[in-house]
Formats: sequence, C-alpha cells, structure tokens
Amino acid sequence: MIPVQGLNGAQVAVLGLGRSGLAAARALAAGGAVPICWDDNAEARARAEDEGFACADLKKAGAFDAIARLIVSPGIPHLYPAPNPVVAAALEAGVPVDNDIGLFFQSFATPDWDSFDVAPRVVAVTGSNGKSTTSALIHHILEHVGRPCQLAGNIGRGVLDLDPAVDAEVVVLELSSYQTDLARSLTPDVAVFTNLSPDHLDRHHGMGGYFAAKRRLFAEGGPDRAVIGVDEIEGRFLAGQLTEGRADDRVIRVSVDRKLTGPGWYVFARKGFLAEVRKGKQVAALDLRGVGGLPGAHNHQNACAAYAACRSLGLAPKVIEAAFHSFGGLPHRSQTIAEAGGVRFVNDSKATNVDSAAKALAAFKNVRWICGGLEKEGGLEGLADATGSVRKAYVIGREAAGFAMQLNVKADVCGTMASAVARATAEAEPGDVVLLAPAAASFDQYDSFERRGDDFAAQVEKALAHETRD
Repeated sequence: MIPVQGLNGAQVAVLGLGRSGLAAARALAAGGAVPICWDDNAEARARAEDEGFACADLKKAGAFDAIARLIVSPGIPHLYPAPNPVVAAALEAGVPVDNDIGLFFQSFATPDWDSFDVAPRVVAVTGSNGKSTTSALIHHILEHVGRPCQLAGNIGRGVLDLDPAVDAEVVVLELSSYQTDLARSLTPDVAVFTNLSPDHLDRHHGMGGYFAAKRRLFAEGGPDRAVIGVDEIEGRFLAGQLTEGRADDRVIRVSVDRKLTGPGWYVFARKGFLAEVRKGKQVAALDLRGVGGLPGAHNHQNACAAYAACRSLGLAPKVIEAAFHSFGGLPHRSQTIAEAGGVRFVNDSKATNVDSAAKALAAFKNVRWICGGLEKEGGLEGLADATGSVRKAYVIGREAAGFAMQLNVKADVCGTMASAVARATAEAEPGDVVLLAPAAASFDQYDSFERRGDDFAAQVEKALAHETRD
C-alpha cells in the first residue's frame, strides 16, 4: 500500500466503495487522514464498515462542512452527462474533487528516494484501444530484463494498492479517460498515447471532451518523454503541441500506417517489421511476424508503443525483441483459446467499439465473426470497410436483428452466445477463424466484457466436445 501524503489529520470523503474506492480509503487512513465513506449500495457500505471505516450519507445538507477533499471512483460521473449529486454538492461547497490516480501521484515519491541509486519511474499509458496490451507488454519486457516493476491502474491492482517503490523500480499504469479526466495530479516520467477513436462520448460530451481527457496526461505534469501514436489527427496534434521542433526527440512518434522519417525519433511497423529511426537513421529493425502473442496490425501498434517506452527507459532493441516472443497476450484481447480441425477460435471480447473490432477483423483471414451487444453512439458505419475477411457474421445481443441489418455481410441472427458459437463451429472449415469481436458493449447480456469472453470460451469448449462425440 502507498500511504497518502499531505492529508494527515484531514477528513477526506470517498465516494464509491469498489476496488479503487476501498484501496483509497485504506491508503488515506495509512497516511493519517480520516476517510468518510459513501456508496449508494448498502452491501458496499457494509464491507467498508467491516474494515472499520465510517460511512456517512454525503448527499445530506452540511455533509461537506468539514471535508478537505472528495475522492471519486472512476465509474461515477463528475461532469457529463450530469455530475453525481455528491460530486455536485462538493463542487457547490468548494471542496476539491480528485481520484485515486491524483492521490497516487501526490504520494508516490517519498524521502526514501534520496537514498536510491536510480530513482523510480512511472510509465502511464492511455488511448482508446490497445492500452491494456501495451501496458502489460511494457511490464512483461521489464520483468524479462529483471527490472523491478509493478502494473496497476485500469488493469490489475488499484494504484494505491501498490507497494512503495524500491531502487530503480518502474511502475506501469494503464489509465482510462475516466481516470485522467479527474486526477488533480498527473506527473508520469513517460506518457504513452496509443490512438483515439469514438468511445465513452456521453461521459465526455463528444469527441472533443474525450480527447481533452486523454490529453491531460501530457499537459498537466509534462512527462520527460512522450510516446504518441500519430495515425489519427489527434495524435499528430498532440505530438505537435509537445515538441519544440522536428528534431526534438522528447516525443517518439509511432505509426503502423506509414513509414516515418525526419530528424526526430520514430518507431513504426510495416508488413510485420518494426523499425526505429533516430536523427534520420534507422537504428534497429525487429521481425514481428513470428510473435504469437501480438497478431495483426493493431497489436503491432501496441508493440511499437511498448518498444518506444522501453527504449526511453534505456533498454536495448534485442532485449526488447526477445521479450516480445515470450509475451502470451492478454485474456479477451486477440486471445487464441482453441484450435481444432484446422479452425482457430479467438476471443477478442475487449473489442467493445467499432474501431477495435475493425482492427481485430483485419488481423485474420476467413473470419466467422461473432458480434453484437449494446450498440455505442455513432453506430456501425466504421465497420463497412473492415469486413473483407468476413465469411459470415453471427449476431448476439438483445437487439441482434437491428445490429445485423447494419452489417454489409451475410449474417445470422443468433441472439445468444451459445447459438452463435454452435452455428459458427458447425459451419467453419479448415483455415477459418471463429472470432468474437463484438463491436459493442456487453451490458445488454453480461455485466462485463470479461464475462462475455468467458462465456464464449465455455461455449467453444462445449461445441468442440459435442463435435468430438459426434
């Protein structure tokens, strides 16, 4: 645990008592603050009280009279589409609103660091797609070389649940737009922006607000090094804002769309090969085609971003390349879960928006595509040019029929995962890939994309067992 600094003796309200909220309460108490907790869910309050934390209804008049700060969990709206009533009350009372990410950056550095030979570093990764894989890959590379490291944030542990840093340690954080938008302190040593595509638009009041939330990671604290994906205009704009000129190598530009050249620092991948160019000269080249845990151009973008971040930490190209080959990928992200009769079954349940689904489709040939769920704002227009590899779609979800009507490929309306997997498995031929890439949220049928992916895996196991018996 990382004790929160700077709030000793202060009453600090904590709204939302899930993983990050409870971790924040513990860290506040460890630093000498007095947490005052609240969650609308009675069971969540009971869990907090079982740990000895006081709970008080923060919606009541005068609740913020003695409160120094309000800490808000990521899923709770603080601005759009409308602030949570507790957040609104804090703002009205003039109480600063923060989250666990802000507390982490406020508290991570300690006086112990004066005795370290090498100061700890923080690498923070954000973007629409690929940030989990990129974060996990950076962490894997660091583990591969024996560098002390921890992984947290929107993946794995809550940030305040981390252990205090040791000499030369690197903390890798995956940060969502919900987390970067509210944090009062954002001061990573290396900041990574993977890409931007429409997502969470209601929460951020459109693309401008969404990009602004991501941009805060680079604007608030000014990282020593920025790794920026420049395949979208937003990335190119951000890179331009952070540089003093073309030769400024504090920004490493990353692409999988085109070759990058010039006097700066660039990492790009084309046709399965990663290249690093610095000051107009190619200094390294890696073959990504045999890296099983990173299939497709979208994963090659993740590889480029992770490579650039690790190079900025001083790691050698060949060391990074060796680590790539031992990376197994993440669950629910282009994860091969079975192969039978020449057919590959791939779980990409994390492809919850149109852009990520399009990238998943581009990674494979002869796709039998399981898709559908709770459609996001913007519809499915972006998929029109991405379905060339699709032999047939099998649509799930409560609105499966409406979803299927928007597709430009032959589609079966299946409704349930069991039906979709059974049909796709029965019709698949050697060389086909049965791919779950929903292009939609899971909440019409599942409480998370993980549950959806687990159901896909279970249904594949069931379907293959049935075929074996037959």
